[in-house]
Amino acid sequence: MLTVETIRKVKLAHYRHEKSIRQISKDMRLSRNTVRKLLRSDEHIFDYKRILQPMPKLGLYGAWLDEQLEYDSQQPRKHRRTAKVLFELLQGRGYDGGYDAVRRYVSRWRIKHGKGPSRAFVPLAFAPGEAYQFDWSHEQLEIGGMPMIVKLAHFRLCHSRMVFCVAYSREKQEMLFDAHDRGFSFFGGSCARGIYDNMKTAVSKVLRGKRRELNPRFEQMCIHYLIEPVLCTPGAGWEKGQVENQVHFVRTRFLAGRRSFASLDDLNEWFLERSIGWAKVQKHPECSEKTIWEVFQEEREVLYKPSGPFDGYRLVTGNVSSTCLVRFDRNRYSVPCEWAEKTVQVKGYADRVVIVQDGHVLAEHVRRFCRDKPVYEPWHYVPLLERKPGALRNGAPFQNWKLPPSIEQIRLALQRFEDWDRQFVGILTVVPHHGLQAVSEACGKALSQGTVSKDAVLNILSRSLDQEPVKDVQVSDHLKITCEPSSNCGRYDQLLGVVDAAQ
Repeated sequence: MLTVETIRKVKLAHYRHEKSIRQISKDMRLSRNTVRKLLRSDEHIFDYKRILQPMPKLGLYGAWLDEQLEYDSQQPRKHRRTAKVLFELLQGRGYDGGYDAVRRYVSRWRIKHGKGPSRAFVPLAFAPGEAYQFDWSHEQLEIGGMPMIVKLAHFRLCHSRMVFCVAYSREKQEMLFDAHDRGFSFFGGSCARGIYDNMKTAVSKVLRGKRRELNPRFEQMCIHYLIEPVLCTPGAGWEKGQVENQVHFVRTRFLAGRRSFASLDDLNEWFLERSIGWAKVQKHPECSEKTIWEVFQEEREVLYKPSGPFDGYRLVTGNVSSTCLVRFDRNRYSVPCEWAEKTVQVKGYADRVVIVQDGHVLAEHVRRFCRDKPVYEPWHYVPLLERKPGALRNGAPFQNWKLPPSIEQIRLALQRFEDWDRQFVGILTVVPHHGLQAVSEACGKALSQGTVSKDAVLNILSRSLDQEPVKDVQVSDHLKITCEPSSNCGRYDQLLGVVDAAQ
C-alpha cells in the first residue's frame, strides 16, 4: 500500500524538481507504471481492498453454516451459538481449516442479515416521577484501615438525573430493602416505575421473553411503595443506561483520589454531601437553564409519598442449639435459654437481627458482618446460673460483661466468701422482676451501709417496694355503724364450751 508520504514525494519530485518518471522510479525504487498512476491521478491515498476473500476449505460447508446461523437467529440471545462453537462443530464434520475463516464468515453473514452488533440507540424521555433506575456496583476501597470490596447501591431518577448512592458490606435482599428505604427517604417519595436488571434478590426465575417470576418479598416491597417493576433483558445494559453510566461516573469522578474511609457510615455521609454538591452546580442535560438540583426539587413534588418505610427483612427459620445460639448469615446469635433446642424464626435486617416466634420478639442483636462469631446477650443465660452458678466464672457469655458500677463492686466484694458466685447469681436473678436500675440502687445502698451480701441487697429491695399505708376510706353514712361493739371476753369461753360439748 502506498502511503501519503510516498505520494507526496513523487509529486514534489515531478512537478517541483522536474524529474522524469524514469529518474523518480530509480530514486524511490518504484515501478514506472506506479509512478505514472500517481502522477495521472488526483487521489491522495491509494488503498487496496480485497473484494473477495477466498475460503477454499470452508466453501463445502457454507450451506450447513447458513442453515445453523438461520436457526440461531430465531433463538433467544443467550441460546445462540458463538463462532467458536460452530467452528468446533465443523471440525466434527471433517473441516480441517482455520478458525479465522469461520469467524469472518459468521460475522459477514450476521451483518448481511441484520443480525450483527449495532451501536445505534433511541434516545429516551421520562416525565417527572415516572421512573427511576437501580443497580449495584462493587468498589475496592479501604474501610477502617482494611481493604474491602464495598457493595454500592445506585439510584437514578430518570427525569431529573438526581443521584443517590449507599454502601453496604453485603449484597443481600435486606440490603436491597434498606437501600430503597434510604433512597425514597432522600428523594421524598417513590416513582411509578422502577427499572432493574435480573438480580437474584428481585427475580426468582427468568422466563421466556419479558416474563419474570418475582421474588415474593421483593414483590411485597413494590406493593408497599406502589412501584411497577420493569426487568431488563439479560445482557442489555442500555435499557437502564443512565444508572450504568452513573456507576462509571461515581467510580471515576466521586471516588477518584479518595479511596479510604473510617467506616461505611462515614462513606455514606460523604456520598450524600458529594451528590448534593454535584447536583447543585451541574446543568441539566435537557433544561440547560436549570441545575439538576433545581429540576429535582420540581420532580420531588410529584413523587408518591408512602405511608412509612417497608419492613425490609429476610426471614430464615433456624434451630436453636443446646448452647442457646441460632445461626444466621455465618454467625450465631443468642436467645433466651428456655428456647434451647427449639425452632425459631430469624428476621435479618441490614443493621440488626431480630429473633421471633409466634409473633413475639425473643431477642434482638446488632448485626455482625464477620464470620463464625457468636454474639451473646448475657441476660439470656442468667436463669441457667441458678442451677449452675459455677458457670459465672468461665462462661463465655459472661466474659467482659459490662454491668453497672455498683453491681460490679458488689461482685468484687462478695468474692471474699466461698459461695460468692451463688450469692451474686441470687442478686442477678431478681433483675428481671425488679429492673436493673432498682437492683443497682439497692447494691449501692448495701455498699454504703457496709452490709455486703445477697440477703442484704434483697432486703433493701423488698423494703423499697413496701407500699405506703392505705389512707382512710371514706364510707357513706348509711354504711356507718350506729352501735359501737363492746369488748366481751366471755364470748371466747362460750365458744370453748361449745367445742367441749361437741367432743
